[in-house]
Order: sequence, then structure tokens, then C-alpha cells
Amino acid sequence: MRQKIIAGNWKMNGSQSFIDDFSSQLQPEIEKLSERVKVVLAPPAVYLQQLGDAFSGSGLGLGAQNVAQDDKGAFTGEISAAMLSDIGVEYCLVGHSERRTLYSETDQMVVAKVAQLIEKKIIPVLCVGETLAERDADQAELVVRAQLEAVLSAFSDVELASMVIAYEPVWAIGTGKTATPEIAQAMHAFIRSVVADKSASLAERCAILYGGSVSVATAAELFGQLDIDGGLVGGASLKADDFKKICESMD
Repeated sequence: MRQKIIAGNWKMNGSQSFIDDFSSQLQPEIEKLSERVKVVLAPPAVYLQQLGDAFSGSGLGLGAQNVAQDDKGAFTGEISAAMLSDIGVEYCLVGHSERRTLYSETDQMVVAKVAQLIEKKIIPVLCVGETLAERDADQAELVVRAQLEAVLSAFSDVELASMVIAYEPVWAIGTGKTATPEIAQAMHAFIRSVVADKSASLAERCAILYGGSVSVATAAELFGQLDIDGGLVGGASLKADDFKKICESMD
């Protein structure tokens, strides 16, 4: 049975006082929520230690938003997988559309980052998705397939056994737009079929999350789709009560 996951991506938001307030609201709920879903939070890197300490022993999965392509060296400003592992990080986003678009992150760079995470036994959350222009040009599946196959072709089934995939239609991130449940399900089914081309067993156990402006209002119907195993939540993950309700929407 595939694991159900709700991951919150805080992006470049938060503060020490925010984490104190957020954790005081959510920490008492985590044990109950964990009975139905794996809850993951990915704050900015400078707050990873504080968030991890605040939720210590609760079952919360600590997630990072990015990782370096290299393991150490003269790479000013970078954070290695070894450093993330050292402070208890369990999950790490790779290939987020903002990294691809704003920082020119290529598929080859994503592969290098996944390799670092696998080496340090951190679960990669591989983000894939198309822009509105690509969808309008009927290129959505072509784009997503290329992003997936870059990683699938670089590693063995064993190496990818714990990998999570997040489908994030770029046109639905931060815009308030959400793919209809039918559109989301169709792409999730396509993603699973691409993984199945490599390994049927890998496809069956791979958790695929939806990541396009998930909200309290849209969560339940999205999570009710056959191939949607959870959500990668942006803005709503900054509101403890909304995030809790989204987690509770997972059956």
C-alpha cells in the first residue's frame, strides 16, 4: 500500500517566532494526524534545526527545500546532503518549478542532487510539471515525461525505492488556480505509467503528490482520486489550522 503524504513547502517564509507559534498549534495534533498520513514540513534551511527540535519525537518528517549538487568544497552558500542528514532531515525537494525557472536548474542538475540525497539516505521529492504555455501547446505529457525519465534512467529501482514524486502544474502554483480533480488524476495516472515503464513494482509503491495551490476547499476531492497519494502544499501550509484540515482531508 502506498504511503499517504502531506508535505508543506514554506518557501522563503517564516521566522523564529512564527515557528514557535506554528508548532504550539500543530505539535499536539501530529500524533493523531500521523495515524492517517505522513506529515512533512520544509521550512527555509536556516530554520530546519529549530523546526526539528520543536517537533522532536512527534513523527513529523523534516524536509529541506533544496540541496547542493556536490558533497563538499568551495561552493559558497550551498548546503550539502551530508549537512542536511546531520540535523535530521528526512526529505528534500528537488526540481521545484521555482528552482527550474528562477535559477535555471536543469534535469542534469536535478539528477546530481538526487544522487547526493540517495547517498545520504534522504528521500527525494522529485517535482515535475508543465507551464501554461506547454499545456496549451499539448506538450504537458512530453515535458513531464522528460523530467521524469532524466531521473528514472539514472538510477536503479533499489536506489529509487523511497522516492516521492510531486506533480506541480506551474500554471497552478501561487496563482490560486487549481487543476480540476480530473486533470490532476489524468496526469498522475500518466506519471505512474511512465514509472511503470521502468518498473511495475516501483510504480505501484511510489507516492505521487499533487502540488498546485492545494487548499482546504480543494483537498478532499483531489485526495480522493485513484492516483493522488497526497499533496505538496504551499501557502496553506503557513496556516497551522488550514494545514491541519488539509491533512485531515486524507482518508
